[in-house]
Amino acid sequence: MVLVAVPDWATSLPVVLTVGVLLVDFGLKVAALGIIPGNRKPSSAMAWLLLILLTPLLGIAMFVLLGSNKLGRGRHDKQLEINAMIHDRTAHLMALNDEYPGPSYVASVATLNRHLGALPALSDNAAELFSVYRESIAAMTEDIETAERFVHIQFYITAWDDVTGPLFDALVRATERGVTVRLLFDHLGSRGIPGYQGMLERLRTTKIQWRPMLPIHLLKGEFRRPDLRNHRKILVVDGRVAFMGSQNLVEPGYNKEKNHLAGREWVELTCRVEGPVVAALNVVFATDWYSEADELLQEEIVPVTRREPAGDLTCQVIPSGPGFVSENNLRAFTTLIYSAQERLSLTSPYFVPDESLLYAVTTAAQRGVQVELFVSEEGDQFMVYHAQCSYYRALLEAGVRIYLYPAPYVLHSKHFSIDDDVAVLGSSNMDMRSFGLNYEVSTMLLGHDIVNRMRKVEDIYRARSRELTLNEWARRPRGARYVDNVMRLTAALQ
Repeated sequence: MVLVAVPDWATSLPVVLTVGVLLVDFGLKVAALGIIPGNRKPSSAMAWLLLILLTPLLGIAMFVLLGSNKLGRGRHDKQLEINAMIHDRTAHLMALNDEYPGPSYVASVATLNRHLGALPALSDNAAELFSVYRESIAAMTEDIETAERFVHIQFYITAWDDVTGPLFDALVRATERGVTVRLLFDHLGSRGIPGYQGMLERLRTTKIQWRPMLPIHLLKGEFRRPDLRNHRKILVVDGRVAFMGSQNLVEPGYNKEKNHLAGREWVELTCRVEGPVVAALNVVFATDWYSEADELLQEEIVPVTRREPAGDLTCQVIPSGPGFVSENNLRAFTTLIYSAQERLSLTSPYFVPDESLLYAVTTAAQRGVQVELFVSEEGDQFMVYHAQCSYYRALLEAGVRIYLYPAPYVLHSKHFSIDDDVAVLGSSNMDMRSFGLNYEVSTMLLGHDIVNRMRKVEDIYRARSRELTLNEWARRPRGARYVDNVMRLTAALQ
């Protein structure tokens, strides 16, 4: 037998590597404890820390990719520039007209929205609600056909298909008669819809000026946190009429065969407005156009126009997103909910609240307000749906009545009403993503008439839905509860 001498360094190498790995692991965890909580909600910080402590390398990698909601100094500066212009050009306007006859708390909410979102509440508007999917697209098409100067159109998901085709044809005809048409659509949001490349090819053959929002092109050096999206839905025609709400510009089954086979369609609520509020929505579009096309539409940054009153409705546009500080949509929503005295009706496809919103809703129920929440019986997004389910028990125990809109339909509307006084609708879900990550736009509408019209929509939802009881929910299998709780944790990774 021949004995070979093993050098001392060879026998000590595994020990050195093991010690090195342990030191790196310990160092990452210690660094995370001091870095992750900085300027972050405690719930979000704890979720990130738990992930990093359990799987340091994976956790750090995910934090580097998804841990920041910053979109770059350029976009931030453009938002500040336009906000300053709005404040300068509306300095003579109050946050809410002194003659507003409603409850006093509304003035404080309007002041909050003005302070954080720049835009004042404007009177003399008219609004029409569309709860039928194809009817709203037909109404948009009809208004585009009357355009004389410009059409500004912005949707998170945009597709040129059988349902939206007439609208796109109207846009093309508008350009042919000299109307300026500017189109924005979210890059990743629209890219996931079948027919996306075909839409781009068709757009290139038109005179429509179009840009993808928040594009990600690694080869061009365009990269950011991939789940930061522009979720807004806005159409403005000539500054005289506008549409906004929850509906994307795509057929109701999202051009996906599995949805068509299941009979799954999205249920939406869209609002058509006339009056000074149209100019405020146009400002939001102009801000995003400035960010994506680097073209400042100076003449559009005028959030009030002088003309004959369109109606007696007071409206305030609430833009929100990474370009704004302090999650201004969340602050407006919670302030309104805490102000409810008799009735609160909420509709949200993705109800994944942070602590402040959950407390506002459950506290309202516990102090005697009649609170109802409309959600889909089955979710279209696995993680978000199960995260949402994890909150049902706390809501039911507080006295919130939960109504499940029947499958296979997806209740995608996003709105709520307070007593007989306030209605809010738009693109913002009541979840952490819409409050902290997505660009959103909501509108606060004031007055008994608009609330009554929204109540009719809520009545339709209630008639079609079944009520979820606490006893039924308590009988859920333990495995389902486990999945809900894990997904709730992932929802906090902001």
